[in-house]
Amino acid sequence: MVTLLLDSTRLEVVLSGTERLLAFHKGNVAIERSAISKVQLTDDVWTWLRGVPSPGTHVRGVLAMGTWKSAGGDDFAIIRRHRAGVVIDLEGHPEFERIMLTTRHGLALVQALRLDVADEAEAADVAEIAAKARKPRPKRASSSPVPVPGVS
Repeated sequence: MVTLLLDSTRLEVVLSGTERLLAFHKGNVAIERSAISKVQLTDDVWTWLRGVPSPGTHVRGVLAMGTWKSAGGDDFAIIRRHRAGVVIDLEGHPEFERIMLTTRHGLALVQALRLDVADEAEAADVAEIAAKARKPRPKRASSSPVPVPGVS
């Protein structure tokens, strides 16, 4: 699974060695926060896939990794099975128009992007950023009945 790192200026999609090999991509994918125009959560990332892998790996319904070329522009995909994920639309990125990822941290990514991340020397995982920002929920009152004086 990809790791998403976020700091005050950019989002980085960190790829494992296997993901780099299957995606035919040498390094991580760095995206300036200013280039992100829209982030959408989706139940099935496959519906957003467009074009053909070039270079990339595609096993229908199982795996799609790499650069996808289409008339709309180049996209980058890391998709496994039919799982929930995130689609990130970009404007002004030098390589890609869209990034499509299967990740269970899609909601955390959306929440973290809304926050002003403190200027740190190191980027932090989006799941950790979102978890720190969550406020503890107030405790609920017990549901046991409260005795009322004079009523039996």
